Amino acid sequence: MIILIIYSCKKRKTEIKKQPNIIVFLCDDLGYGDLSSYGHPFIKTPNIDKLAASGIKLTNFYAAAPVCSPSRVGLLTGRSPNRAGIYDFIPAPKKSEDHRDLVHLQAHEETIPSLLKTAGYATCLVGKWHCNSRFNSEAQPQPNHFGFDHWFATRNNASPSHKNPRNFIRNGEKVRKINGFSSQIVVDEAIGWLDKREDKKPFFLEVAFHEPHEPIASPENLVQKYLQFTDLKAAAAYFANVENVDIAVGRLMAYLSENKIENTIVVFTSDNGPETLHRHKKAKNSYGTPGDLKGMKLWTNEAGFRVPCIVNWIGKETFVGTSDKVVSALDFLPTFSELARAGLPKNGIDGESFKSLLTQGEFERSKPLIWAFYDAINEHRVAMRKGDWKIMGRLVANNAELPHIHNLYDGNEAFVKSAKLTDFVLFNLKNDIGETTDLSSTNPDVFEKMKKELNIEYKNLLDGSHIWARNE
Repeated sequence: MIILIIYSCKKRKTEIKKQPNIIVFLCDDLGYGDLSSYGHPFIKTPNIDKLAASGIKLTNFYAAAPVCSPSRVGLLTGRSPNRAGIYDFIPAPKKSEDHRDLVHLQAHEETIPSLLKTAGYATCLVGKWHCNSRFNSEAQPQPNHFGFDHWFATRNNASPSHKNPRNFIRNGEKVRKINGFSSQIVVDEAIGWLDKREDKKPFFLEVAFHEPHEPIASPENLVQKYLQFTDLKAAAAYFANVENVDIAVGRLMAYLSENKIENTIVVFTSDNGPETLHRHKKAKNSYGTPGDLKGMKLWTNEAGFRVPCIVNWIGKETFVGTSDKVVSALDFLPTFSELARAGLPKNGIDGESFKSLLTQGEFERSKPLIWAFYDAINEHRVAMRKGDWKIMGRLVANNAELPHIHNLYDGNEAFVKSAKLTDFVLFNLKNDIGETTDLSSTNPDVFEKMKKELNIEYKNLLDGSHIWARNE
């Protein structure tokens, strides 16, 4: 009996030490209320809901920004995207000179895949990249530079739509038109890559869905299914788009099960909140919902960057349940790095490891989360969350609202840095998820403390932000 007990303990110790595989499913413009497990009344997402039911469903999870490029850069680097110089979405290159075309994830940035490779991981990206303007060009670093052994990706959206895309690049080589829908195509690629792994190293796999970003295309049988809930085919196409993602997730999870691939951390989340219907000419099918949150994509109110997030560690006993702990996409890098024993970047990060949340269901941030999004649709473009409280401020320069800014560069640096935070509002998000009641006058002590800290944190962020040069 004693021998058996000793053997059992040694076996458990070995299992704990083994490096986990890591899969990150990242949706594009999926709203806080777009999954059935997060309250959508009729979109069916049984595979994602199953991950939530047997894992950790986070209700206070934040993307690094309320728009795609900076959000993705923050996730990969564990740093505020402002520090990396990615302030807004990165446009495609233009023939005329435009300083925004220069913007890209810089070569010196250390990322999740590059760190994990040092710890013996195989790495793969399938889906959307959008971390540079000059995609698949020697002019800027590409996914392989940042640690992806294998990449099958598009610069931004699937084109001409999710159906039969023709703009994928595989490891630097153009791929012809592929029949099918993007969410299924990228999972096909992921499964093919997993099948071909010869040495069976632990792996990091990012599955960056294009869905449900416009231009939307969905299988007709799923569209017809959702016409029972709406008279608008455009809305049915959106609902079907989300379910098609769920089907793709289910296929990859079935592959893991069939091939007995355990000890795998699976994360499902979104890069930012839902698009606003008709905000631009292509937003014809944007029927995503923020749930009870205020705002949409491009807002610094909650719906801009508070998104669904599910974490499920397959093959390991962990905390299971719904958690209201405040977690950020910035936290993925330090968490994964700790579990993989890979070390941390030399240039410092803003995220914190939430390993204790996985193992014990407990996690308390030591520093607040801050966002400065200079192109926000709402007026209060700087926001900070600390504990249950959130404070927001407007930026005013020369007695006027700061104009919309895409990036900080040598032509606007002094002007942006001259802007002052003002007109603060304060919310208790535990009691007021919809940010309906400004508590700055009724909680003066909290307000003054939060205002002082926001000014300090914003100055630190601004001082550490990368400033682009036009000849860079």
